[in-house]
Amino acid sequence: MINKIIEEIQNKTVAILGFGMEGISTYKFIRKYLDMHLTIIDKNNPIEKSEFLSIDENIDVIYGDNYLDNLSKYDLVIKSPGVITKDIDVSNINFTSQLEFLLKYNKDNVIGVTATKGKSTTVSLINEVLKNNNYDTLLLGNIGKPIFDEIENMHDDTKVVVEMSALQLEFVDVSPHIGAIINLYEDHLDHSGTVKHYHENKLNIFKYQDSNDYAIYCSDIEPLNSYINDSYNATKYNINLNNNNGINCTYLDDNKVILNNEIIYDTNDSRYLIGEHNVRNIMIVLTIAKILNLDLNKSIEAINNFHGIEHRLEYVGTYNDIIYYNDSISTIPESTINAVKSLKIVDTLIFGGMDRGINYDELVNFLNTGIVRNLICMPTTGYKIEKLITNTSVNVYEIEDLKVAVDKAKEITNKKSICLLSPAASSYEFYKNFEEKGRAFKKFVRDE
Repeated sequence: MINKIIEEIQNKTVAILGFGMEGISTYKFIRKYLDMHLTIIDKNNPIEKSEFLSIDENIDVIYGDNYLDNLSKYDLVIKSPGVITKDIDVSNINFTSQLEFLLKYNKDNVIGVTATKGKSTTVSLINEVLKNNNYDTLLLGNIGKPIFDEIENMHDDTKVVVEMSALQLEFVDVSPHIGAIINLYEDHLDHSGTVKHYHENKLNIFKYQDSNDYAIYCSDIEPLNSYINDSYNATKYNINLNNNNGINCTYLDDNKVILNNEIIYDTNDSRYLIGEHNVRNIMIVLTIAKILNLDLNKSIEAINNFHGIEHRLEYVGTYNDIIYYNDSISTIPESTINAVKSLKIVDTLIFGGMDRGINYDELVNFLNTGIVRNLICMPTTGYKIEKLITNTSVNVYEIEDLKVAVDKAKEITNKKSICLLSPAASSYEFYKNFEEKGRAFKKFVRDE
């Protein structure tokens, strides 16, 4: 695969667009094999972030407010997913990416998962199941590991499990051998412009599959189910919590997971992953296990022993008889609602973050039921939602700082109940990302 990528890149005018984690990874990969001229393009001066560029005499560097101008003049623009292109004409730009190179030259070994929420948990669980079945595996992509960082460790039998974001999928014209979409909600409007475009990007995971490939989706979630039709050529498997939708349907019946008349899992089994949304994730993973003919007992063992990922319904600890959970990865309303429903005894909810224009009606209606007694509202979305809470039995607190919010939670949360951080919004206003926010929350909880 490496030789094929090199052959495609060499003798072309090549620009690396975006010089964060993935852009640096792309640069290092190319420099290891080729002493070719490169152009590095980023909004900020990449040399200030990466001093090794200052000694590379075979590069041009473009940065500043107009950094996206003139991309069409390059034979190949290797784009990092963090670069937003919704405001420029992309019709004459030859974009590619690490993900597209992987799919072009190794698609048969790729298992890809996308969703608005749940993809990190699902790819991590797939990886654990494969390892428990003695597969050589790599877990890459949007979960935080650039594909090129591990490309030399990809062997002929290595299964590559990739978390795929909408921005990673936007310009690909190849799809993975096994693709799964868990759900599609409203999100990332600041990146994609419209919900329709955001969903179309996600659906590229199925768009270029053929009859030898597999497309797995949750048929009882809209609008996802409405998108799936005969234009997708792969063998389709649908996941359904409600009823049997026929052949290749993984569904629930009396707490049993059934696929093609075979009971493959009992949801009453003792496991660490809680909540209805995690049942869906487990059903997707088991469907992939059946497609790959994995040992079912080994697969179930891995599922039941999996503790989940950091920042997703993460148990922080019990302090002064109050139970704390960190769910900072929940950046949309649906995810926060699922978190509260899964934990059941949430007495205090800390939420709010950057306003990206998402509709919060469903969350407002949910919180107005009084299912959570204490609402600690943080800027900016928390303040907007606060004004819409009409249930007088709910205690509402407007707090700007996360440390103060945690201190208030320690004061007001009932003993033997849960204080949950689940923002239902992006963390970017005050924190670099949800990881930084989640780790700050855990520190504040543990500080006496």
